[in-house]
Amino acid sequence: MNTVGTPLLWGGFAIVVTIMLAIDLLLQGKRGAHAMSMKQAAAWSVVWVSLSLLFNAAFWWYLAGTEGRAVADTQALAFLTGYLIEKALAVDNVFVWLMLFSYFSVPAALQRRVLIYGVLGAIVLRTIMIFTGSWLIARFDWILYLFGAFLLFTGIKMAIVKEDDEGGIGDKPLVRWLRSHLRMTDTIESEHFFVRKKGVLFATPLLLVLIMVELSDVIFAVDSIPAIFAVTTDPFIVLTSNLFAILGLRAMYFLLAGVAERFSMLKYGLAVILVFIGIKMLIVDFYHIPIAISLGVVGGILALTLLINAWVNKRNDAKKQLQ
Repeated sequence: MNTVGTPLLWGGFAIVVTIMLAIDLLLQGKRGAHAMSMKQAAAWSVVWVSLSLLFNAAFWWYLAGTEGRAVADTQALAFLTGYLIEKALAVDNVFVWLMLFSYFSVPAALQRRVLIYGVLGAIVLRTIMIFTGSWLIARFDWILYLFGAFLLFTGIKMAIVKEDDEGGIGDKPLVRWLRSHLRMTDTIESEHFFVRKKGVLFATPLLLVLIMVELSDVIFAVDSIPAIFAVTTDPFIVLTSNLFAILGLRAMYFLLAGVAERFSMLKYGLAVILVFIGIKMLIVDFYHIPIAISLGVVGGILALTLLINAWVNKRNDAKKQLQ
């Protein structure tokens, strides 16, 4: 697999992520069961976005000194594009988490614990998926066409298919299977995933929620990882941009938890992004869309979607006032 990642770059990335996770876990341990406030979520979101941009700046500086400005500009732009795509697609993941926590009646104070383990699991699973995808693409480049067709189909489906009713989660075959194969308590037992009663070990519904959170991330990774491969097939850039976006997901969740219903138009914007990326992959042999144009298109779609969403919310608010 061809990559700009050197031992120094991989080591630097690993050190940054390890330190930040250690700080986050340490704070989690001190606070225990604790709901992240909107102010804390906003602060952590700024920290993660700033850290991602600083890492990209250091990445550019390193490549400029070792490979030249042209390579540095191209690769740093690829990182930024991949990060923006992953960050945008991750919003759908947040909405699914909201639905899961609502259905299983998980208190806000316990959601942070589930998400921190969910993110740790996502780091491992996505790393495996990314290296597997890079290995496959290096040997079978036609897989990019499959990725493109899949993203095109997913984008169209996202735009036209009505979302499932969230009240039906408990009737999903997977949920029923897990409940039938796990010795589980009827209620959530504080922040424990397992409890022992009369010498018998029981799982709690919180463990079921954690499993569903992990599975939801795998499902969304099937969309987001091929989307980044449309920008670059370099495993270092794909992994770092993906994981930096994932590490900020928990803060994004608590930031959007109270206003999720205000983003009703976002799924259409994400659908257009997936369609665009799918087409980009399908026509790569006929026309290569430059990374700078891809970044501009993705950023423009997101900006336009948010403007439309603001207009829709303003109109809906006005209707409510008249009622």
